[in-house]
Amino acid sequence: MKIANFATEYFFAKYEFSTPYQLCNSDCETLSVDELLKMADVPLADFGRLSLGYTESLGNLPLREAIAAGYKYITAEDVIFLGSPIEGIYLAARAILEAGDEVIALSPAYDALVNMFEHVVGAENVRKWCFKPGASQWELDFDELESLINNKTRLIVVNFPHNPTGFLPTRTQLDQLVNSVYLHNLVLFYDEMYFDLAHQGTPSIPSVAELNPRTVVLSGLSKTYGLPGLRSGWLIVQDKALRDEIINWKFYTSICPPAPTEFLTTAALKVKNQLRDRSLAQIESNLKLADAFFARWPELFTWRRPLAGSTALVEMHVPSVEVFAEKMAREAGVLIQPATTLGWDDHHFRLGLGRAAFGAALEKFEEYLKMH
Repeated sequence: MKIANFATEYFFAKYEFSTPYQLCNSDCETLSVDELLKMADVPLADFGRLSLGYTESLGNLPLREAIAAGYKYITAEDVIFLGSPIEGIYLAARAILEAGDEVIALSPAYDALVNMFEHVVGAENVRKWCFKPGASQWELDFDELESLINNKTRLIVVNFPHNPTGFLPTRTQLDQLVNSVYLHNLVLFYDEMYFDLAHQGTPSIPSVAELNPRTVVLSGLSKTYGLPGLRSGWLIVQDKALRDEIINWKFYTSICPPAPTEFLTTAALKVKNQLRDRSLAQIESNLKLADAFFARWPELFTWRRPLAGSTALVEMHVPSVEVFAEKMAREAGVLIQPATTLGWDDHHFRLGLGRAAFGAALEKFEEYLKMH
């Protein structure tokens, strides 16, 4: 059975390494191996002595203990360390779902958070829970979620802080989501890759792993901590039977995590608060630049300021964002990501707020707008 084309990754494969001014990256500013190890006070020579033999399938115990320590009620037994964060989406889809099951998925979304589940149960069995464009912010109707649930629903798939809108539910909304999962005996797949990136003035919320054991949580170091090239990710799975199913599927995919990823993840976890604070400082700085930019162009854009995370979904009043984006990339080397790659319409684009080069790229964007 074929799977839908991965529009986001095709888009970045075409433009990411050939377009100098990028405004759509979802990750935060990264750093080198040397910088990371110095920050964590780990000798580079220790990395050089690392054995490149097979590793434990679930990840080594000290690493899983370090991950579990970031949660109140989670133990190392609940942690499955992955070969790559995206692997966790595939493993969960395969382990949880059976023929005839239905899924409710948030939309718009990173392709894998919809397409993986459509691949397993069929596109006709995945129902979309869609964002609404408010006057100044994106909105989500948590009562509408209840209306989407029926006796075939097995799984709800969400991502908060949300990519691309930057939406973060309130604690009351999160509790409503968790209660719906509990009352209908469902499973919740909850992508927390942008966890702990609440912006100034936005109340933070706890990890959903602390609230409901019927949740599979995906987390990792790519977004909040600015280490996407490390491919470090993990699942939190408290249900033993489901965990065993996921582990069996993992034997058919990555088998075990890469030893260098385990080593560097262990170092990164020692300084994860510093890495997060570094990312938040960059995002807040870039948000000020974005606020000023969109205030100068009120007729061309509708700016719905994000609440959390490192992305925003921006409305642009042109006939086709796809056509505009392709033309600007070709003529000016400035890149925005059309929302059509995320299952949305052709009048929005994703803005990435986590990179240090954001200001320079925004200046080039504005120069192009003034010329055209």
